[in-house]
Amino acid sequence: MTELKKYKAVVIGTSAGGLKALKRILPRLSSNYPMPLLIVQHISPLSDNYMSQMLNDASKITVKEADEKEKILPSIAYIAPPDYHMLVENDKTISLSVEEKVNYSRPSIDVLFETAADAFGDKLIGIILTGANPDGAKGLKKIKDAGGMTIVQSPDDAESKTMPEAAINITKPDYIFSIDEIITFLTQINP
Repeated sequence: MTELKKYKAVVIGTSAGGLKALKRILPRLSSNYPMPLLIVQHISPLSDNYMSQMLNDASKITVKEADEKEKILPSIAYIAPPDYHMLVENDKTISLSVEEKVNYSRPSIDVLFETAADAFGDKLIGIILTGANPDGAKGLKKIKDAGGMTIVQSPDDAESKTMPEAAINITKPDYIFSIDEIITFLTQINP
């Protein structure tokens, strides 16, 4: 447990089936959760902020769409806005970008995970959940290479296995967990 206290942020990437997974995870976190969570959920570029609003209404932590140059703070889950990459700057602020799609996606999980690994190094936890494409696998490997902790939802537990399987094949993650085990793990971090 003491070793968990060294972590400073959690990044989560998901696609197909992800909203259902996030609806199970985020409401279980306490209002004083000691870390920020940065989340990429693949969504239509035309989406409104319904997802972040719904998750915020169901959660004790604040769940919001990320804003440009926003300072990253504990007890907040930042969700990448539709059609923007979300990046973490070295000064622990968020940048939003409309650069080219990565893995056919904007927002891209790889973009978030790679920039978060640069900013947080070995103090980052990366989690890949259900999804139907390989986005996030390379970014998760970068987190592992930087000394961070890597977790992948068990493909057998995922609504869509492609994303977890790609992450497992490329990264050899520290843990392969069901959603329930991910919830237990994340709630143990709270002091």
